[in-house]
Amino acid sequence: MLRVTELSLPLHHPDEAIPAALCKRLRITPRELIKHVVARRAADARDKANIRLVYSIDVNVKNEDAVLGRFRGDRNVQRTPNTHYRIVPRTLPAGAKRPVVIGAGPCGLLAGLILAQMGLRPIILDRGKQVRERTQDTWGLWRRSVLNPESNVQFGEGGAGTFSDGKLYSRIKDPRHLDRKVLTEFVKAGAPPEILIEAHPHIGTFRLVTMVMSLREQIEGLGGEYRFQHRVTGVDIQGGAIRGLHIHDGSYIEADHVVLAVGHSARDTFAMLRDAGVFVEPKPFSIGVRIEHPQSWIDKARFGADAGNPILGAAEYHISHHCSNGRTVYSFCMCPGGTVVAATSEEGRVATNGMSQYSRNERNANSGFVVAIDPERDYPGDPLAGLAFQRHWESLAFVAGGSNYRAPAQRVGDFLAGRPSESLGSVIPSYRPGVTPTDLAACLPDFAVAAMREAIPVFGKQIPGYDHPDVVMTGVETRTSSPVRFTRGADFQSLTVKGLYPAGEGAGYAGGILSAAVDGIKVAEAVAASIGC
Repeated sequence: MLRVTELSLPLHHPDEAIPAALCKRLRITPRELIKHVVARRAADARDKANIRLVYSIDVNVKNEDAVLGRFRGDRNVQRTPNTHYRIVPRTLPAGAKRPVVIGAGPCGLLAGLILAQMGLRPIILDRGKQVRERTQDTWGLWRRSVLNPESNVQFGEGGAGTFSDGKLYSRIKDPRHLDRKVLTEFVKAGAPPEILIEAHPHIGTFRLVTMVMSLREQIEGLGGEYRFQHRVTGVDIQGGAIRGLHIHDGSYIEADHVVLAVGHSARDTFAMLRDAGVFVEPKPFSIGVRIEHPQSWIDKARFGADAGNPILGAAEYHISHHCSNGRTVYSFCMCPGGTVVAATSEEGRVATNGMSQYSRNERNANSGFVVAIDPERDYPGDPLAGLAFQRHWESLAFVAGGSNYRAPAQRVGDFLAGRPSESLGSVIPSYRPGVTPTDLAACLPDFAVAAMREAIPVFGKQIPGYDHPDVVMTGVETRTSSPVRFTRGADFQSLTVKGLYPAGEGAGYAGGILSAAVDGIKVAEAVAASIGC
């Protein structure tokens, strides 16, 4: 097959426009076009008066070699890449220990799935609960202000990505098309088939819940084993190599191949590993708030008269600004038609995140509105100093919100004027268990406050209504990514502990569901190669 890319058509084009455009592009007659399949579709809304759909399409044509010969050097007409992932069956050598995966988030799930599909019968540990029970605990915080530190937005089956927008796009370089393997497995597990073609696919929380359950059933059916409520409290390292894991209940698991796929909030695990001699270094992340606008404002700003078109769905945005104080402010993890959620995993702290369902039909759009920070500049010294930095501002947010897991919130007009909010306006915040109007400057670094105040009017010029006085900001957003990296070598193993494979977002090697899952595949392959079966 041939892949034709950058095929642009009007938003409201009829179905027959695609084959006609293909024939024109390839300079062939309709009789020479045998079959075509959409591989990817994106919307180009740079000109709101002329929104277009941009396709990548795989085609079967007569005399394929001759047609391709007309387009030598043309990057937009190439052979269709082979995106098939080939599983190589393996068998554990006699006496070999089963590989262990710590963490059942996107990285751990795909690492476990690949190992199971190979025939290596992995053991998957997670400190939290199965996803259905975990959902009940998470709602306990949102509805009753009751936090379970071991079962919440961060910990449990599916990882932090389960309670999110379920965005499945990434900017990682992926020459092997491992992302296609991930998306294909997600569809098999119940994700909507259109994630295979949409440029910015997403799943939504409710579908993510059933999807991770289906993946668990598949892994168990292939001989894998899950052990929930198994928090790893120690690593047994002998002669510079991993030999086993200590569990919080006093039990011990022998293991010489361990995938470290914990999430970005496993702070106690980070400290335990550092103290055990696992090499770790600080990593940049960001701090800020969640900002909410009516979704209708964002739709109109992005799509103009075509706002509400079902093909386009709820509009997104991605914006950034380099400030005069040297800081960069940017939107992060934008959730169209979603809600702001309580995302803390520690008592006495408040942290926020964003979530959407597949329909993306809630009243507000929300996004992280964050400022980039750097270890050398903002938390130098100890490699775990970023954890203390996060905890400091989350604790202040807890107090500012009322010390009851309500979150501090402020109207944009008040924030720009440097005065506390005493009430809220026309934009109703979605955060549960609720917000307390206050001054967000009390729970953010001064440099972040200054940068955010500079950026808001700039963003208002790019997106009309962004800087409306009634727009609400809810704090604090601190879990944008892991503040540490457990550095690994070319063999994917820790620099200091043989047999330990840092992976995914918590280890500092991913930034979202898709990139974490892809990293899980790579690490699973490295584990299999090391076992040597």
